[in-house]
Amino acid sequence: MAGTMAGTVAGTMAGTVAVIGGSIGGLFVAAALQRAGWVVHVFERVGVPLHGRGAGIVTHPQLIAALQHVGADISDLGVQVRDRVAFDLSGQHFATLPYPQIVTSWDRIYQILRRLIPDDSYHLGEALETFTEDEGGVTMQFAGGREHHADILVGADGFRSVVRAHLLPEVQPEYAGYVVWRALAQEAELSPEVRNRVFDVFGMFMPTGTQIVGYPIAGENNDLRPGHRRYNFVWYWPVAEDDLRDMLTDASGQTHEASIPPPLVRDAVLERMAETAALVLPDVFTHVLGKSDRPFFTPIYDHLSPVFARGRIGVSGDAACVARPHIGMGVTKAAQDALALAKHLSAAPIPEALQAYSAERVPASRAAYERSRLLGRHMLQAPAQGDNDDGRNNPNMDEILRLTAVADFP
Repeated sequence: MAGTMAGTVAGTMAGTVAVIGGSIGGLFVAAALQRAGWVVHVFERVGVPLHGRGAGIVTHPQLIAALQHVGADISDLGVQVRDRVAFDLSGQHFATLPYPQIVTSWDRIYQILRRLIPDDSYHLGEALETFTEDEGGVTMQFAGGREHHADILVGADGFRSVVRAHLLPEVQPEYAGYVVWRALAQEAELSPEVRNRVFDVFGMFMPTGTQIVGYPIAGENNDLRPGHRRYNFVWYWPVAEDDLRDMLTDASGQTHEASIPPPLVRDAVLERMAETAALVLPDVFTHVLGKSDRPFFTPIYDHLSPVFARGRIGVSGDAACVARPHIGMGVTKAAQDALALAKHLSAAPIPEALQAYSAERVPASRAAYERSRLLGRHMLQAPAQGDNDDGRNNPNMDEILRLTAVADFP
């Protein structure tokens, strides 16, 4: 029976897999398993093609290697930055760390992975409701009435994963105590003076309790020509839980759980953010913010599942572990999960393979989870003496420059 023998021999038609979640994490799983010989179907709950989600993505060597492994086209992947610089409150560079890196966008990674998956294997508007498992595989029921059977079910459906909720209901995302404001500005709309200071570097501003990260990314349709690129603005800001509830309430009075769709963020919330920015940020970043499209915020949560698989069911990417975005490893971690899953399913029967996958990826994900929490603590720590309003006296500045968006572990 395919359900019991699948995955025992590398290089053969291995069996069938249902991937829940059609974003980047799910596409990586599908691409890796498809390349290993599995028949894969991807189910995405959103009913329209995904695009424009998120903004900038920092690449790591592991991510580039994973893209190459699944056969993705990585030509014109993004913008090359060579230095990391720290800004002070006056908007001047006062510290530099050479660190070449390619910075890209969510859209670019999504597009090059989506091309690898046949259209008849990628299903939009399919929200998983429940599933049952037996020796022959996993049977899924979807909200629209579809039923689907596969040898394996993989949840790649984000930090609020339906699959993880069934598999590990005790694992709940934990609010970190701060949000991240994100915005994109067109390069051509920035003043020449500001553009000269912020473009072509990975910039940071590090006063106590908050942090700015900014860098250039491609323009629309992956336009990498100077003058046609965009600037990615990321601002971490502490928010108490009561205040967060207000921020998650839209103009109709509905309070959204965990996050709010960007168009529904109230004007009053945006106005308070802009007022705060004018008081605490350097001129280069207030200028970027003022030239940006409508900013949006995301509360920061994290979680780490104790296991990534049971029986014929696995979780990967953000469904398995969310590390705070300080390390910029969400996409890279999802890619590594996908490659590990394909490797183990090519070497052993399904239950054993999934357990081996879990045994490999839980410790690696814990390393990312703990590193991101460390950087969160560094952001909040005040100097032993004096203040750090100008960003020049952060006691952890060297480590923040060296470790932010760096994947120096497996």
